[in-house]
Amino acid sequence: MDETPPITGQTAVPGIGARQQPAEGQWARPVNKLAVDNVPQGLTAINVQGRQPNGALQGFGQLWKKTYRVRLSGVSKTPQEVMQVWKARFPEFQPEGNRFYPPAEGIVPGKVMFIDSPLPVVPPWYNRPGVVPMTSGVMILYSDETLFSVMTPEGFPVAGWNNFSVEEEDGGLVAQVQSYERASDPIYEFGFIIMGGSKRQEYIWIHVLTELAAHFGVKGQVTSSKECLDPKMQWRYAGNVWQNAGVRTTLYKLAAPLRWLTRKN
Repeated sequence: MDETPPITGQTAVPGIGARQQPAEGQWARPVNKLAVDNVPQGLTAINVQGRQPNGALQGFGQLWKKTYRVRLSGVSKTPQEVMQVWKARFPEFQPEGNRFYPPAEGIVPGKVMFIDSPLPVVPPWYNRPGVVPMTSGVMILYSDETLFSVMTPEGFPVAGWNNFSVEEEDGGLVAQVQSYERASDPIYEFGFIIMGGSKRQEYIWIHVLTELAAHFGVKGQVTSSKECLDPKMQWRYAGNVWQNAGVRTTLYKLAAPLRWLTRKN
């Protein structure tokens, strides 16, 4: 894999660069490898500990920009108040089978948010939990009062960034999820195109925004759009399959009896 520089506060993350100059502490500190100290009970850190954060430049598949928006009509809150709730209840707004574990400190730059989200293998069932186990996490790259951004590690289904924001627009509030990402490796790219992975991803963020709106008493209509920014596969990153979190989680679970026997002896 190509040598990459540490991830720093100067990293160009689409969707953040146009904002006003961030204050001290809103960006994650420079890091080459992720380090975690608290692993949620029942999960594993094999796909997070020591992994390099990967932006969209280090992914394999087509590069996509995807945007999901919901208007919070009639909500008499500030963007800061809505974002405070979104951060605090982020796991609660996820669909069935999609489990997020924010760090104990909250949405803090530099910390890792663990994710346990089985991958789909039957395209028509994208709105149901998947069956291939996948435990990993994302690094919280940036966080302020109305926006936070996460970055994926090696082996995650996608390589890139997700930005979550709440802003005033045309006299009302709009909550948005925007991603810039590629499938991390050829297996994931096949899964996104053939096995319903792309539809599952879109379902997740539409569900999250719908639940956020419902929390404030709004029956919101989520709009979505997507744009292919680069249709080419980056074959030099095909070797990312060796870090595939779905494969590694499956092997880890299959090896559970062996680990149990080893501990007993």
